[in-house]
Amino acid sequence: MTVSLGYVSFYVSDVPAAVRFYTHAFGFARRLLTPEEDYGEVDTGATVLSFVSNDLAETNLAAAGGFTRLDASAPPAGATISLITHDVPAALAAAVDAGGRVYTGPVDKPWGQTVAYLIDPHGILVEIATPLPEG
Repeated sequence: MTVSLGYVSFYVSDVPAAVRFYTHAFGFARRLLTPEEDYGEVDTGATVLSFVSNDLAETNLAAAGGFTRLDASAPPAGATISLITHDVPAALAAAVDAGGRVYTGPVDKPWGQTVAYLIDPHGILVEIATPLPEG
């Protein structure tokens, strides 16, 4: 059996706004936005980042007990989208210009990576980091 990661999905209050944020902040191409605007995707490379409306998620998950909605004013959930770039400050600035909020500014880690965190407009924690050093 072969398994691969195809999608990472987040439940959000405004799918078109989430798609706009990731296309404007990071230059990802929009892959899909349903006519109902309850599901959208952006192309990040090997894995698709998708957004599902809270209402659609409630419909899909109600029988299983529902889910906890993201809250941009609360501390972030214990998960992150990690994006790799050679210019963390520039990527962070672009994301802030697109509506994100700095959670931690760029920090040089002992293992040689530069890492910053931001909160997107829906409360998703995004790590922006340089590639791991080779070796």
